[in-house]
Amino acid sequence: MTTETRPEPEPATTTDADADADADADGIVTTTVNGIRTLLAPRPGPLSAGLLFRVGSADETLATSGITHLVEHLALHHHGLSDLHYNGTTAAAHTHFHVTGTPADITAYLNGVCAALRDLPVERLATEKEILRTEAAGRSAGPAHAAAVWRYGPRSYGLAAHPEFGLQKITEHDVRDWARTWFTRENAVLWITGDTVPEGLDLDLPTGEWRPAPEATSALPTTPAWFHGDDGGVCLTAVVPRSTEATLFAGVLGKELFRELRQKGGYSYTAAADYSVRDADHATVVAYADSLPEKQDALVGAFVDVFAKLRASRIEQSDLDAVRASALTLFDVPDLAAARLPGQAADLLLGRPGLTTAQARAEIEAVTVEDLRDVARAVWADALMQVPDRAVDWAGLTAAPAESADIVTGKRHPAVGNDAVALIVGDEGISLVTPHSRATVRYAECVLMRSFPDGARHLIGPDGISLTVEPTLFRIGPSELAVVDGSVPPSAVVATEPRDPSLIPRPAKPDLSTAWKDPRAWPVTAAIWALGVLTAVLAVLTCVLAFHATDRSIPAGDQDWRPVKAAALVTAGAAALCVTQVRRRDRGRA
Repeated sequence: MTTETRPEPEPATTTDADADADADADGIVTTTVNGIRTLLAPRPGPLSAGLLFRVGSADETLATSGITHLVEHLALHHHGLSDLHYNGTTAAAHTHFHVTGTPADITAYLNGVCAALRDLPVERLATEKEILRTEAAGRSAGPAHAAAVWRYGPRSYGLAAHPEFGLQKITEHDVRDWARTWFTRENAVLWITGDTVPEGLDLDLPTGEWRPAPEATSALPTTPAWFHGDDGGVCLTAVVPRSTEATLFAGVLGKELFRELRQKGGYSYTAAADYSVRDADHATVVAYADSLPEKQDALVGAFVDVFAKLRASRIEQSDLDAVRASALTLFDVPDLAAARLPGQAADLLLGRPGLTTAQARAEIEAVTVEDLRDVARAVWADALMQVPDRAVDWAGLTAAPAESADIVTGKRHPAVGNDAVALIVGDEGISLVTPHSRATVRYAECVLMRSFPDGARHLIGPDGISLTVEPTLFRIGPSELAVVDGSVPPSAVVATEPRDPSLIPRPAKPDLSTAWKDPRAWPVTAAIWALGVLTAVLAVLTCVLAFHATDRSIPAGDQDWRPVKAAALVTAGAAALCVTQVRRRDRGRA
């Protein structure tokens, strides 16, 4: 990045601003405020400012998920009702506190946020947790929501797509420690749309260290891959290197999808593509199209054809030119340097060198159709495609794993009324097996176990595979639960509140009124009747023999009890067979 010397802005006497502030070719000044990296660029009107921290949901675990969001809410509580335009947001890799107002407003807001981060109002902890749950209940998921779960699993960048399960577990100590660790001077960047730092802005924060964005995890053994979705549309995501070429490709892809799927085919109402930054080096391309059920087959085929066309470099130069022209218009906005501050600050926070306007323009103007072809091939190579209830192996994609590769060795606990379904509790983990699937979570790898007071346990593994232990359905006793509870790492356990009794599952009751209509049950029913009659006859015979053996006319030494014992043994055997057949019949009905 080229730089030039710029006169030092006049800081307030209470502000520890660098004496060596530098400005880039666009006039964005880089300085520090109390050890916090700061970007300045003026524009007319009210000031805007933002304080970013390099911490977000991707830095959490599933058992602590929601802690960053909770700290953000606690830090903003003391502002209450105000005419000041301010907010806070928690994303996957950063948390952002931003405000618009007078210099005094900026100072009061940001100093107040830092003061709250140093001493969080933990008396609000329970209330803010409830507010976060309410917020989550009203939040709608985007088209790429499910793809994040399948791609990353319940870790790193997949955590944003999961509920904030950790809220119930988080304590006052946890939020204070999280704030001290992550919300520090070295892990923050400030931006202000002014040429000087507002008077009195001190941003008193603890000393710490800069933390790079977390490494991405993976739940996909191979790409390109596909999985079944529930919303009826088609969504494709791919992670690619951050580049100007990929940004323009998303624009061209969106135009092609709209033209082929809506205008020509009439399959979709919404057909679009998007490019979003994930971290310093990677971005995510998302393509989405909706459809009615009767048009889904045609939609999937046309969607795949669009990517085949772009990968074959059948890209219209006019499309690239149109997307390029649209991108260049972003440089024509008034006060461009100030408009670029949030993005430049985010890149500085992630450790990525920013581009000057001239460099960004040059990169946009240099992109060719061949560059877009290369991006199209990279997108397809990393694609994860969500489709309605159909397979797309024919397009060269592999089904993403929806079940575990193996099961554990241990004690088998059949489901009540259904021997074909069972839980296997072993020393290393637990498996749930059915005739069509198997799910395994190994204790040492468990990322979350929700523990219910009624005995249920919900376990989730690092690959996103989950299973639930329901004592009412599998007759799991305290000794088996003790094995599970003692084997899962305590850091992964979240104790939940009691469930509504109506939510506790119960075994299905067989419909006895219609059992006789099922021909498959007739042989079993006949066996039950035959064994029942035989048991009754044998019981009577046993009683007769016992009565005869106790005849007082027979000397005590001559009484023979062997026939009685033999008859009793045969009777018990017939009764046991009868009970076994009854259970077999009931399982079949269930």
